[in-house]
Amino acid sequence: MDIKEISSNSLSFIGDAVFTLRVREYFVMHKYQSSRSLQKLCNGYNSAKGQTRIFHRLNDQNFFTEAELDAYKRGRNHISHVPKNCDLSTYECASGLEAICGYLYLYDKERLELFFEKVFEGGINNE
Repeated sequence: MDIKEISSNSLSFIGDAVFTLRVREYFVMHKYQSSRSLQKLCNGYNSAKGQTRIFHRLNDQNFFTEAELDAYKRGRNHISHVPKNCDLSTYECASGLEAICGYLYLYDKERLELFFEKVFEGGINNE
């Protein structure tokens, strides 16, 4: 299936699920067991602010390919609502990162693995 046939909403929707699962898996596999600590650690990655930090960190390293940045732009530009707990630019950036994740999940699983290696290089506090 051609990426142009998949809506930006769908890329972000799938990317959100994949991203959330991989972050949760990462912390469970690293022996974090308390629900409270797991929730706090995961929120540092899964929140719009956390995802925005990740995007900027990886973009500053020139990590993303042209195709991935195209997916980012599609996801960023298709916002139908903004949650109360963040501003529009943060939410757009997070949606764009989720679209990248969705794109990689659907089209390049090997690159998806490299993406998550880079995501977790930020350490447990996503810095």
